[in-house]
Amino acid sequence: MAAPASSHDTSPPGDWSFAIHGGAGTLERSRMTQQQQADYRAALQTALDAGAKVLKDGGSALDAVAAAITILEDDPKFNAGRGAVFTWDRVNELDAAIMDGNGRRAGAVAGVHTVRHPILLARQVMEDGRHVFLSGKGAEQFAGEHGLEMVAPEYFGTDERRRQLEKLKEENLSALDVEFKYGTVGAVARDSAGHLAAGTSTGGMTGKRWGRIGDSPVIGAGTYADDRACAVSATGSGEYFIRAAVAHSICDRVLLAGENVDVAARTVIGEVGALGGDGGVIVVGKDGAPAFAMNTPGMYRGRATSDGLNEVAIFADE
Repeated sequence: MAAPASSHDTSPPGDWSFAIHGGAGTLERSRMTQQQQADYRAALQTALDAGAKVLKDGGSALDAVAAAITILEDDPKFNAGRGAVFTWDRVNELDAAIMDGNGRRAGAVAGVHTVRHPILLARQVMEDGRHVFLSGKGAEQFAGEHGLEMVAPEYFGTDERRRQLEKLKEENLSALDVEFKYGTVGAVARDSAGHLAAGTSTGGMTGKRWGRIGDSPVIGAGTYADDRACAVSATGSGEYFIRAAVAHSICDRVLLAGENVDVAARTVIGEVGALGGDGGVIVVGKDGAPAFAMNTPGMYRGRATSDGLNEVAIFADE
């Protein structure tokens, strides 16, 4: 397990912190050409810069999270929005969640097929306030009634994702055998007012069946934010992250046990590993720098802070 970032919980009011991820998994140098590495780093940098600009300009943590994730949802290299994986039945089913650490407001959606930016739909659910979690046709009806951008279901599919599904079916493989990663995207932020936010968006797992929903849209599993503690977005084998209530558990360890975000994140990812699950998290504390933890060979990730830190990485040893 690796967590190549540190947090000392010492940032004064007015400072901001930001982190993103684009999925964790068996990301090894031998599996990626130099050009592929460069392409992913550039894509991560674009999303990181978009969120950092919001925070640098005095914007909210929620706006920063949304700004980065919408960019990643539009990038077919990642498993969210356009480029999402296919289910067993050859359709794209999209899930997303967002949470405001200020008051612990939250919104989540699952199983949508026609909303270009699921993260914006999740935010609209949160802002509407009547419910937290919408799914399927009801979520899409809500999106239409609130003026979100709708697209044809075919918009999300790519030839590469179709190839992965066919390979999985023909050779009776697992999702990781054809993808080598969990391509979920996410972001966490602390704004200059001291508020936290987290968001996560995903297409799930290649070949998923029966309306399967993973941890990404589940508040407390793949996404959580609490101004008193930290903000967390996860990526990995969702069933295990749900069972371990990963995002909430990390925040609880910070809030109740007084652990720093590094220790809390490492400990909980260790628990996921002990259950048999793989993946990683990005975390930002109420006072500290963004941190990462993972038990996989790599995780697409980036972090930026108001003191000038700005970097992206892929492999665990970076």
